[in-house]
Amino acid sequence: MESYDFIGIGLGPYNLGLACLTAPIADLDGLFLEARDDVSWHPGMLLESSRLQTPFLADLVTLADPTSPFSFLNYLKEIGRLYPFYIRENFFPLRVEYDAYCRWAAAKLPNLRFGHQVTAVEYDPADDRYVVTATADGATVTHRARHLVLGTGTPPHLPGACAGLTSDAVHNSRYLEHRDALRAKRSITIVGSGQSAAEIYHDLLGDIHHHGYQLNWVTRSPRFFPLEYTKLTLEMTSPDYVDYFHALPEPTRYRLEADQKGLFKGISAELVNDIYDLLYASSINGPVNTRLLTNTELTGVTHDESTGVHTLRLRHVEQERDFTVDTEGLVLATGYRYEVPAFLEPVRDRLRFDHHGRLDVARNYSVDSTGRGVFLQNGGTHTHSITSPDLGMGPYRNSWIIRELLGREPYPIEKSIAFQDFGVTG
Repeated sequence: MESYDFIGIGLGPYNLGLACLTAPIADLDGLFLEARDDVSWHPGMLLESSRLQTPFLADLVTLADPTSPFSFLNYLKEIGRLYPFYIRENFFPLRVEYDAYCRWAAAKLPNLRFGHQVTAVEYDPADDRYVVTATADGATVTHRARHLVLGTGTPPHLPGACAGLTSDAVHNSRYLEHRDALRAKRSITIVGSGQSAAEIYHDLLGDIHHHGYQLNWVTRSPRFFPLEYTKLTLEMTSPDYVDYFHALPEPTRYRLEADQKGLFKGISAELVNDIYDLLYASSINGPVNTRLLTNTELTGVTHDESTGVHTLRLRHVEQERDFTVDTEGLVLATGYRYEVPAFLEPVRDRLRFDHHGRLDVARNYSVDSTGRGVFLQNGGTHTHSITSPDLGMGPYRNSWIIRELLGREPYPIEKSIAFQDFGVTG
């Protein structure tokens, strides 16, 4: 049975970044296990024109090590696209481009194991090691490590109003594979308020005259909130703000977590304007067969198998009025929510949980009782605020984790970069 310094479970951008940053460190031996057959970043939402909401510097490594050979700029150089990217004069890479970049980086790393579905994690006190069991090609494999880094991501979330629904409703994470089937329906409704909902609406709106469907967009939000991207707000993705937020009382952090969703779940302002421009152009020859419904909460869904129609029970929050909308196609752009993986159940007694039943993520990103054994990527908006899902903070978090694993700091960690004070000091 092989033993490692650490095992990373899951290979989204954050653990992939950790793999890149630990690759040149000779005295740190890590293994990464991924259930899928390849790195794939939100494959159901890789629309041709969709862009990241963070600039190219927020790649896997640059903000920890600008000299790393795993940088996005080095990827562009290797594939012969650096000058086209330069001439494009847009800091925000295409989603499909970022996905290809991640696969390029993964292909250079020898310690990634794909098709390995982790089934259980246990702890062996005899030698202070975690024992990770996985299935691969029908066989059971086991590895040991002193530390774990959890990077299993946040699975798709369906609202309670859809509980028990059995139909062809589609979560946005699977939109592309169902796009043609949706276009063939007489009506489509998108439920959700974030960037994914907006991208899908824009995509379907562009084909509305060709396919002739009726298109609805339903959101509980009072308006289509743009992502706030002003520079002093962006300072909230900083070491200073993490220190401030993490030190707040738990009830305050939870209240802020609910209030801050618009800071990382809003729609890019450019896309909001593109949608309006497309609506305007589409309306030149008459009304567009579409409805945009704000302040509208989904309270229930039924599906008639004989007609293929979903009946959405809706409530206008401000008017306190209930109504229904019938639709054949239903896209639930309702986001993602972290869940503690079932394979951690054997070591649950070694993990820390807060009063809300969620993992209690320490400032150093550990979630175990020792404060140095198990680390969490993402899943920590209740402890680390909007920095948790931010791609640009991934290298910063990995720099912390690497320091905890090694006991030294191979990648200098910024301590304070903000111009503003987030709390009272002294």
